[in-house]
Amino acid sequence: MANTYKFKGVALASASETSLLTASSNETLIVKSIRVTNNTSNTPTLSMDLLDSSASNTEYTILKTQTLTANTTVELLSVPLVLESSDILKVTASANDSIHIGISYLSIT
Repeated sequence: MANTYKFKGVALASASETSLLTASSNETLIVKSIRVTNNTSNTPTLSMDLLDSSASNTEYTILKTQTLTANTTVELLSVPLVLESSDILKVTASANDSIHIGISYLSIT
């Protein structure tokens, strides 16, 4: 079993649902940090969902309508988030603003 610390950055510029992170079929991901930066003077909102593949592909809301203050950064997690095999972490923004998301996680294979 290999443990690898990783970082993924996403520049979000769409109001449609976007997949941020997907665990492969032989992998568990432990997400330690999700930092979101609003690079505009607007105040969009952000929602986050987890598609749980082991629960008949049920989608669960992890974060509902977090307001992003203009030109600020916020940490979204206060506890680790676990993605099991084939789970998908998704995000939806309320507007086509410039939002950057940084995810720090541990990949266990």
